[in-house]
Amino acid sequence: MSPSPMSDQMSDQSTHPSLSPSLETAAVQPAAPVLGTPWTRSATRVALLGAGEIGKEVTIALSRLGVEVTAIDRYDGAPAQQVAHNALTVDMSDPEALTAAIRSSGAAIVVPEIEALATDALVALEQAGEVRVVPTARATQLTMNREGIRRLAAEELALPTSPYAFASSLEELTAGARQVGFPCVVKPVMSSSGHGQSVVHGPQDLESAWRYAAADGRVDRGRVIVEGLVRFDTEITLLTVRSRDPRTGQTVTSFCEPIGHRQVDGDYVESWQPQSLSPAALERAREVARSVTTALGGWGLFGVELFICGEEVLFSEVSPRPHDTGLVTLASQRLSEFELHARALLGLPVDTSLRSPGASVTIKAADRSAPGEGVSFEGLDEALAQEGVDLRLFGKPEAHAGRRLGVVVAYADDVRTAGDRARAGAWAIRPSV
Repeated sequence: MSPSPMSDQMSDQSTHPSLSPSLETAAVQPAAPVLGTPWTRSATRVALLGAGEIGKEVTIALSRLGVEVTAIDRYDGAPAQQVAHNALTVDMSDPEALTAAIRSSGAAIVVPEIEALATDALVALEQAGEVRVVPTARATQLTMNREGIRRLAAEELALPTSPYAFASSLEELTAGARQVGFPCVVKPVMSSSGHGQSVVHGPQDLESAWRYAAADGRVDRGRVIVEGLVRFDTEITLLTVRSRDPRTGQTVTSFCEPIGHRQVDGDYVESWQPQSLSPAALERAREVARSVTTALGGWGLFGVELFICGEEVLFSEVSPRPHDTGLVTLASQRLSEFELHARALLGLPVDTSLRSPGASVTIKAADRSAPGEGVSFEGLDEALAQEGVDLRLFGKPEAHAGRRLGVVVAYADDVRTAGDRARAGAWAIRPSV
């Protein structure tokens, strides 16, 4: 029997955010988790929706806890499918196909890992009591669409954000850009890793930004968000975990140390942990992260993206799952973000402690790479001969220009040294098709 998180109708009795996890109470406490054995009648079954590199690490973490995982993706041979107990290939934007795949897996728990999903199907399955969606179907639906999560954060929770407007036509985009001011950023309401994102410096750039958002977004909804460009000191990911306290059965919120990161064209290139913040900024960052994740509810790990401007904190986005910048935790934490997600969604205790300063640097196909199948890597011996360096090759069956193919992670006594090690390791590795 799979554990289930407590009702979202809870009071938030937060203790000091920099010292202790927040505590939520409910009239009925969930039972302690009981896990089964894969491929038997006792199996605890999870359907993973999206089998990329993040899903691969989540699959490994769940498998180590004896969970049977069915990895579902839109193409055969996706990274998580290579290590899961079962694999299915379907169009996950098709509600009927997605529903059939989840039902055929026998899963009681559904773990979304990508944006391009028929979220209405997940809501229907959860409401019918067939599955539990992690963290919740509503959270998945809200966060898969930038409009839903931005309106929740800014308009319902009154969290500070960059100025923004939504547009469903070039005319509306033009009006929205004038409202937020130039320069601004145009993004599809459904996309990730910088897909379809443009920096617009003036009215002359708006038409090309509108077209690019439609052509390169994960799902073309014919709608974009235009945001005023924020001049921030630091951009961080605050990994936030909602989990079951084994002593009380209540839901608690815990935080990892802040992760700093660098992006190019909206796509993560390197990250490091911890990112130093002032005590006031750290406390405010935790307050913002707690507020939005409590509103979303459920159990699991959330990647909360924030802009730090002095001691002011602006909410940017949230992912209800492990975050790509959090790959650094494979080197820096006692439990990686993937292990934290697996434990939390199963109702098991978590530990967000930092083991060592760390850094990560991505391995990407060259910008001029022609699409091809069967990627090979050279220079691995040189990379791994360096102190404190490890790597993950994602196993993506095809490469195309700029595609993320792996990551180098490193630990050291300080963030700067860890970053030097990770960069040296990444530079040594040469992917080719």
